[in-house]
Amino acid sequence: MIGSLVTGSAAAQEAGRYVQVAEIEIDPAHLASYLAAVQEQIEAAIRLKPGCPRALRGGASGQSRTRHRLRDLQDAEAYGPHLHTEQFKKYKAATEKMVTPLKLVRTDPIVLGAKP
Repeated sequence: MIGSLVTGSAAAQEAGRYVQVAEIEIDPAHLASYLAAVQEQIEAAIRLKPGCPRALRGGASGQSRTRHRLRDLQDAEAYGPHLHTEQFKKYKAATEKMVTPLKLVRTDPIVLGAKP
C-alpha cells in the first residue's frame, strides 16, 4: 500500500498538479456577499480556464459558518496565469475586506480519486 501511495504522489507531481488549501475567516457582516462572490468566481474559473482549477471543494469548519477551507486541485502551469485573469481580479477586489486572515497551504497530492 505504501508503494501505491508513493507512486500516486510521483504521478501527480509529474503531471504538474498540486492541491492548494485556502483557510479563510470571513467577516460575519459580509458572509452572504462573500458567498455570492466566491460562487461567481468558481463558476467563471471552471468555465473560462481549462486547467485551473481542475477540481474545487469547499466547506465551513465545524459550527462556524465564517471559517472556510477551500481545496482545489491545480495544474501548476495554469495557476499563475489564473491569478491575472479579470474574473480573479474582480473576486479579489470584491472580497479583500471581507476576509480577515487568509492562509494558503500548497500540498502535493498523495492519492487522487474522483468519479466522473
